[in-house]
Amino acid sequence: MSKYRGYAKNNVKNIIIYIILWIMIAIVFVMPLTYLIELAKISDGGFQVFLEHMPQAFAHPFKSFRQVIKAKLVGNYIINLVIMTCIYAIYFIRGLFKYKAKSEYNNIEHGSSDWSQRGEQYRVLNDKQGIILAEGNYLPVDKVGNVNVLVVGRIRFW
Repeated sequence: MSKYRGYAKNNVKNIIIYIILWIMIAIVFVMPLTYLIELAKISDGGFQVFLEHMPQAFAHPFKSFRQVIKAKLVGNYIINLVIMTCIYAIYFIRGLFKYKAKSEYNNIEHGSSDWSQRGEQYRVLNDKQGIILAEGNYLPVDKVGNVNVLVVGRIRFW
C-alpha cells in the first residue's frame, strides 16, 4: 500500500490536472449534453434538434446550466455526470499506471552508491581511505586485483 501512496505523492501535479479537467468536463460538456438530450427527447425533430442546438449549447455552457435548472433536469445531469465520471476514472487510472515508473531505480543518481543497501558496496570499496570515487566511497589502493578507475565528469575545487 505504501508503494501506491508514494506513487500518488510523486504524481500530485498530474492528479491536480486530472481533477481540474474533470471539473471542466462536468461544466462544459456534461451540462450542455444533458440539456441537448432532454431537448431532443421532448421535441419532434429528435436527433436533428440535438444537432441544431449543439453549437449554441456548447458555446454557452452556463446558459445550458440555467436551462437544466429551469427544466428541473438536475437528476438527469447527476446520472450523466456519474456515467461520464466512471468513463473518465477508467482513463484516469489507465493514464496514471501507464506512466508509472518502469523500475525501482528511478530518481536515483546514476553513478552513486545509492543503489546499494546496508554497506553492500564495501565488499569491493572502502569507506575510509583510498582513491576517492564518491562521498564515503574509496577504492582501496592495497586491493588485490584490478584497480583501474575511469573517472567521468569535471574537476571541482573546493
